[in-house]
Amino acid sequence: MESLRVDFMDDLRRLRVLREFRERETVTATAKALHLTPSAVSQQLAGLGRDVGFPVIERRGRRVALTSRGRRLLDHADRVFAHIERARHDLGSFDESLHGTVTIGASATAMIGIVPEVLERAIELPGVTIRVQESDPPDVFDQLDAGRVEIAIAVNFTGSPGAGDPRYWCVDLGEDILDVALPVGHRLAGHTEVSLAQLAEESWITGSADGCCAVLTLTACAAAGFNPQVRHRIDDWHALTLHVAQGHGVALIPRLAQRDLPDGLVVRPVANGAPRRHLTAAVRQGAQDSPLIAEVLELVKEASATALAG
Repeated sequence: MESLRVDFMDDLRRLRVLREFRERETVTATAKALHLTPSAVSQQLAGLGRDVGFPVIERRGRRVALTSRGRRLLDHADRVFAHIERARHDLGSFDESLHGTVTIGASATAMIGIVPEVLERAIELPGVTIRVQESDPPDVFDQLDAGRVEIAIAVNFTGSPGAGDPRYWCVDLGEDILDVALPVGHRLAGHTEVSLAQLAEESWITGSADGCCAVLTLTACAAAGFNPQVRHRIDDWHALTLHVAQGHGVALIPRLAQRDLPDGLVVRPVANGAPRRHLTAAVRQGAQDSPLIAEVLELVKEASATALAG
């Protein structure tokens, strides 16, 4: 086998395209994620193959897949990208003072239940500026990859990276339990806990059909022996709780979203095993070694522990 050129890994842009292809598995999905045309992605991957001296993708039937050497190349590239990330943060904090700006991307419930506490705790770090923006998977991870956010707080659901994804260093934030929300005059409002089977004939309110809480609601109700009659779909948690309080239906609400609930609404635990979702904070692999990122991640962990304990 011929030796590879000394500069075989110089073009990191093409390696990033190959990395994205590994996660998306098709040229079309890769192009969409990178805001490129499929033709441009194909050209980048073909050019990378010429640079390194071997094909990095191959056709398998009607699909295109990584070659075994392309996959091995990415094993090395993952370590290169992590080292570059470490170097970026190391050089950015060379004077050893804790200062800088960290942007957090988080889902709507994390914006309600976690982020306000993070911002409150960050007051004690005068050299640190925290910015936040609402975003769900997979978009929040696209923003993390592109450097538009430094920390992603997300539910483990469709669009989230799989366990052991080499692009990220992840922190387990715990489980967000879903409780039953009822209007205060409901026949079950006085119970200390509510069985979902008792709500089989009720009208239900959920978010978008493909959203995490809607899917959890359908799954939990199915396990209780019925298909919920979903009458309203509302993604804004404040609006959803107002509709419950006004008697338009019942709902399952994650505890992170249970701040400042409206009058006329009660929340009760689910009997016999409450549905729950798992939360993770992720940074680009290598960024966890930054004192600044590590400090803000610690604030996120503390705020999450406080919110989820309630």
